[in-house]
Amino acid sequence: MTTTHHFDLLIIGSGTAGLTLALKMADQAHVAVLSKSQLEEGASLYAQGGISVVLDKGDSLQSHIDDTLRTGDGLCDEDVVRFTVEHARESIEWLIEQGVTFTRDDMTSETYHLTQEGGHSHRRVIHSADATGRAVETTLLDKAKAHPNISLFPFHIGIDLITSRKHLATDENSCLGCYVLDIKKDQPKTFLAPVTVLATGGAGKVYLYTSNPDVSTGDGIAMGWRAGCRIANMEFIQFHPTCLFHPKAKSFLISEALRGEGATLKLADGTRFMPAFHPQAELAPRDIVARAIDHEMKRLGQDCVYLDISHQAKTFITTHFPTIYKRCLQFGVDMAKEPIPVVPAAHYTCGGIMTDMRGRTDIDGLYAIGETAHTGLHGANRMASNSLLECLVFANAAAHDIIKRPKTTLPRNIPHWDESRVYPAKEAVAISHNWDELRRFMWDYVGIVRSTQRLNRARQRLFLLQQEIDEFYSQHHISNDLLELRNLADVAELIIESALQRKESRGLHYTLDYPETSDKTASNSIIAGKKPT
Repeated sequence: MTTTHHFDLLIIGSGTAGLTLALKMADQAHVAVLSKSQLEEGASLYAQGGISVVLDKGDSLQSHIDDTLRTGDGLCDEDVVRFTVEHARESIEWLIEQGVTFTRDDMTSETYHLTQEGGHSHRRVIHSADATGRAVETTLLDKAKAHPNISLFPFHIGIDLITSRKHLATDENSCLGCYVLDIKKDQPKTFLAPVTVLATGGAGKVYLYTSNPDVSTGDGIAMGWRAGCRIANMEFIQFHPTCLFHPKAKSFLISEALRGEGATLKLADGTRFMPAFHPQAELAPRDIVARAIDHEMKRLGQDCVYLDISHQAKTFITTHFPTIYKRCLQFGVDMAKEPIPVVPAAHYTCGGIMTDMRGRTDIDGLYAIGETAHTGLHGANRMASNSLLECLVFANAAAHDIIKRPKTTLPRNIPHWDESRVYPAKEAVAISHNWDELRRFMWDYVGIVRSTQRLNRARQRLFLLQQEIDEFYSQHHISNDLLELRNLADVAELIIESALQRKESRGLHYTLDYPETSDKTASNSIIAGKKPT
């Protein structure tokens, strides 16, 4: 029999979205926060650029809205965009109240330094040097650790959501909690709560090259889909244009803020190429910059291109980009003297579990926030630094909604996790091989530039992999690697099927077979949740 935990609120994920919600709810509820690695590990920790917010007198809320809509290429929900932008300032003020320190114009200035990134028409990205995510994540985590009503569970990964339809055979579908694997103890547990929130981040690890940390395996999206949630716009995977190209760098992100401060993209011979692709050149939206880099690398057969900010003073570089400067130096690149070798890498999942403006999913008692969710904010392409903002705004919106929910009592007959008919795996080579194969064919066939033939090839290979994974999963004791592989395969299916649905090129989805954008198909690609088995 597995250990059972009872909470008022179960949050799966300990990034900016999950911790913000936990802190907003902790005075009213006993909250559990699960993290499958160390509590601070996640995409939030590595966010460099900042958070978009209108603070400059020359800027306006409408300009921020217009920039977001333009970048989203016709698929943003304008009401959601307006809601998010209008709540940006109060979100930043709340972070400051929690103790987050943002960079000011100078040591004595009362105004914050704002930078400009791709897609923005004004300087409106507030930041903490080049490590904004770390400043936010560590501050919120310290607050969460100190709150008596928040229980933190590191090294706990969700297995599957517990739903009334699947586990109690009811007609209606409500979420009752989650089966969870305690990774350190290698023990399944049952977490029960009247409200469960998926805040597990994105799915960048489905690709061979990604800026995301190892934990970004789409767990929440996959669990939500298997439980019956609709998923939208998974074909729109944002590839960050500039990750450090080095065999040992593990796709270290080079912030877009460098281009906001005048860095230019060059070929090996020093020639700039972005002005030929877009009027905004290096400050064009990320999808355009990523495709331009991909085009030039393939045209010339080069392994990378170069990002050059060496024209700026060294003191400017080390003050504004201390983390990036030190990291590049570790790999033998002095960005104050020479250009940085860069390549695109999978960076952000614009689609996800469909929610309303309060974070509610199709399943009663189940919410999704942050990168796991599809709110309608990003449309076909996320504008830079709108992601942490989305985490903050929708965590707050979800908190307000959860507080208003009527108190409910969970059924007593919820079954425990059943391991009676499985046995330990004798070897792990099948998992590691399938993991590598999946990520490689997703990169080759479902990457920056796609075609119907490539997508069908990926679909065929995925079908065979899923058969092997399902067989292995049904027969063997679960492990963290197996759960992640299963989730990645489900996410890959969602990306491939969504991409095949879209008979046009729009935003981050570019296909050689339909290179034009069609006004007739300006709609979300929605895939219904799997039928519970």
